[in-house]
Amino acid sequence: MNVLVLPTTIFYLLAAYVCITGLVNKQSGPNKWLWLSAGCAIVLHGVWVAEHLFLAQGQDLSIFNVAGLVSLLIAITVTSLTQHFKLWFILPVVYLFSIITMLLAVMIPSDYIIHLELKPEVLIHISVALAAFTVLMIASLYALQMAYLDWTLKRHKPGAIHPAMPSLMSIEKQLFLLIRVGVILLSVSLLSGFFFLTDFFTGGRGHKAIFSSVAWLIYAGLLWGHHYRGWRGKIVVIMTVIASILLSLAYFGSRFVKEIILS
Repeated sequence: MNVLVLPTTIFYLLAAYVCITGLVNKQSGPNKWLWLSAGCAIVLHGVWVAEHLFLAQGQDLSIFNVAGLVSLLIAITVTSLTQHFKLWFILPVVYLFSIITMLLAVMIPSDYIIHLELKPEVLIHISVALAAFTVLMIASLYALQMAYLDWTLKRHKPGAIHPAMPSLMSIEKQLFLLIRVGVILLSVSLLSGFFFLTDFFTGGRGHKAIFSSVAWLIYAGLLWGHHYRGWRGKIVVIMTVIASILLSLAYFGSRFVKEIILS
């Protein structure tokens, strides 16, 4: 249902506009217009994802359909947590990402039909992998927010003190909580792939296992360094971003080459 792309995009843009104007005007938090526009966008986005993923001939897990699902999960999670954790600053980025994934799916169509109902073990692996990826991508947004806030504080910028922005300490605390949860989910994803998928290290999936494992090592090293060495600040941001890039290459790298470049 590509007809849903336009109204979904409009509602996401409206929600992003409300966020940006609220930040500029130093409002203390989201208002009803944000909830209304973001809610409409997320509902339409969900319908769009369902229509594209679940087909009569099976489940279409093409690269941009999966990216659309991930962007939907991130939008739902971040929007629902905005009021409590003051995530207003990263909402425009989340909504823009959702728009981009939907537009790419329309402009560069591809398909990858599988039958998850015949392979429940694969369904478990994919579900946990998507959950891990979603949590760790949100963690990367936290890291970028932390880097921005640290930059503004050190340079005494006007935006350093904002009623809708969380403190640097609270961002760091939430970031490491997300990384811990993400590492647990990523561990389960890797183990399920090792036990459930016979070609986990072969059949064109070897790079996925390698990149995911390296990302896991970076996240685990970051948690160790923070706990035992007191790592914080720039090194935390750099390691989080590098690990998220590796994880993105693991999840989408070969799929992009096979479905888009070589198709």
